[in-house]
Amino acid sequence: MRLTLAEIAAATGGRLHGDGAVVVDGATQDSRDVRPGMLFVPLVAERDGHDFIADAVAAGAPAYLTAREPAVSGAAAARVDDTMEALAALGRAARRRLGAVPVVGVTGSVGKTTTKDLLAAVLGRDRRVWASTRSFNNEIGVPVTLLCAPQGTEAVVVEMGSRGSGHIAALCRTARPTMGVVTTVGLSHTSELGSLAAVVAAKQELVEALPDAGDGGVAFLNAGVPEVAAMASSTCARVVTFGHGGEVSAHGVELDDDLTPRFGLQSSHGEIDVELGARGAHSVDNALAAAAVGLELGVSLEDVAAGLCQPTLSPLRMEVVRTASGARLLNDSYNANPLSMRAALHSLAALPAKRRVAVLGTMAELGEFAPAEHAAIGALAAELGVRVIAVDAPGYTGGDAAGTDVEGIEDALAALQDLGGPAAGDAVLVKGSRVAGLERLVERLVAGADA
Repeated sequence: MRLTLAEIAAATGGRLHGDGAVVVDGATQDSRDVRPGMLFVPLVAERDGHDFIADAVAAGAPAYLTAREPAVSGAAAARVDDTMEALAALGRAARRRLGAVPVVGVTGSVGKTTTKDLLAAVLGRDRRVWASTRSFNNEIGVPVTLLCAPQGTEAVVVEMGSRGSGHIAALCRTARPTMGVVTTVGLSHTSELGSLAAVVAAKQELVEALPDAGDGGVAFLNAGVPEVAAMASSTCARVVTFGHGGEVSAHGVELDDDLTPRFGLQSSHGEIDVELGARGAHSVDNALAAAAVGLELGVSLEDVAAGLCQPTLSPLRMEVVRTASGARLLNDSYNANPLSMRAALHSLAALPAKRRVAVLGTMAELGEFAPAEHAAIGALAAELGVRVIAVDAPGYTGGDAAGTDVEGIEDALAALQDLGGPAAGDAVLVKGSRVAGLERLVERLVAGADA
């Protein structure tokens, strides 16, 4: 989105330093992501972004925000009181620029990013669509997504995450979604939220913020999850359901040997066969959510099926690759909570294999639920005949769970070798929360353990 520095200063209450006619196109808070023409917004977190303004200018940023006296030459600036508040204000200004363009918010305890990716593919079949990159779903990612929407954008898909009460409501004040999708709910971020009921209330903030039905508001709710279906009573938007028992549903779901689902999509618009470009049976509900939104916005059934077949998916989620030794590797290392961990284990069990091993990192941010949930995942693995290697996460093993506790990536590789693998004919799952960093293990397994 193109803005002049004068417009940026007006939106943020900032004071101009330099030429107000300077034009920026898009914005970022990360100096490593600067493309020529972007606005740089330094934020203060673990590191002070002001220390990287010179790097951003050198990379091509013609202007930047600052909460300090501007001291970097070669670019114009707007001085503001607080750069985080200024970023939110710019996000709101970008949303106003979008006007009547549909903005679809997507939230849920799991499946947000995959649903966002599938929906972008579906809507992209007949219009110019812009969507959050990766998992840009917080108070930084949402305004950055809006600011980076190209000229001529005809639909925007915004992923919305929550770490506490009021977070999604605040994101909705910035993005003002006209439609909202809730994928499912379960234990996630309970170290901050405290209970499943609080998780439900947090996700419900999206449907509560939608416009009335008469003003075009539509809530898309998973009929197969009672807590999500019950959110219908908390919105004035029109409700469309998807999933088991929903208005948009699937029948005859089958998985091939690479976990690719095939199913018949049923809706009031008709039926069509779908070969899904996202793996795992649990991805079907995400596809149905994307299909429901697409059909609501006038995408044909044929284009819905085509979009679902060929999405551009975010990395480290249900990727099926091969290790250097020939084992099948299910890389789901981006993140983990109890719902996604159960789905991943069932997906591993569905892979044809002589032997199945799950290398699991911790499920973070569960608070007091952590011990019981880790133990339950260990028990499920044992029930499915999966051997567990727990990396810095001993809660998975014990009792009936067959497992090995290790510390760090090197020990995990050694434990796999001690088991005689991974070898051709084996299937290995790698999954854990971001803090576990298990994508490094995946890299080693694909390249070869000695790489």
